[in-house]
Amino acid sequence: MKIYTKSGDKGQTSLVSGKRVSKHSPRVQAYGTVDEANSMIGVALAALEGSEEWETFRAMLQEAQTKLFRVGAELSTPSLLKVAWPIRDEDVERLETYIDGMEAELPPLTNFILPGGLPCGASLHAARTVVRRAERLAVEVWREEDLNPVVLKYLNRLSDLLFVAARFANRRQGAPEPDLPRPSG
Repeated sequence: MKIYTKSGDKGQTSLVSGKRVSKHSPRVQAYGTVDEANSMIGVALAALEGSEEWETFRAMLQEAQTKLFRVGAELSTPSLLKVAWPIRDEDVERLETYIDGMEAELPPLTNFILPGGLPCGASLHAARTVVRRAERLAVEVWREEDLNPVVLKYLNRLSDLLFVAARFANRRQGAPEPDLPRPSG
């Protein structure tokens, strides 16, 4: 099977139903951004050392990647069609459990922090911002068409998880967590 089909050469793509839509449609923008976020998480994973110390952390991020494929499926499936593996409230609750576990090992935040750190943490900060954009685009889809509202909750909570995961990875790797400088004067 060839990777190219030439069917998108005129700015259109197919949704799961086969319906052709503009590549600039809200649904395509949203699931394309979800794909971008998924790739950024992959960059973060590639930056991790291969030790057993990271096994649980790596599994958590890979689980998030798998769920992002499901979010993409929900976004690429037109209203009234059933999604094979919908995002559920349990998926959101699982993210909250991961967040709580990582936060238990982190010092409380007292200030805004600057995104960055070592490659894994910095990539997770970048992934967080891409997920926030995906969430904004998914809200646009939700306003125009029927969309599983748990998708919005999942994206919101995933961005929280990625923020905490960035802090967690940076702390575990010994990277400083610089506060946002306060304005002088």
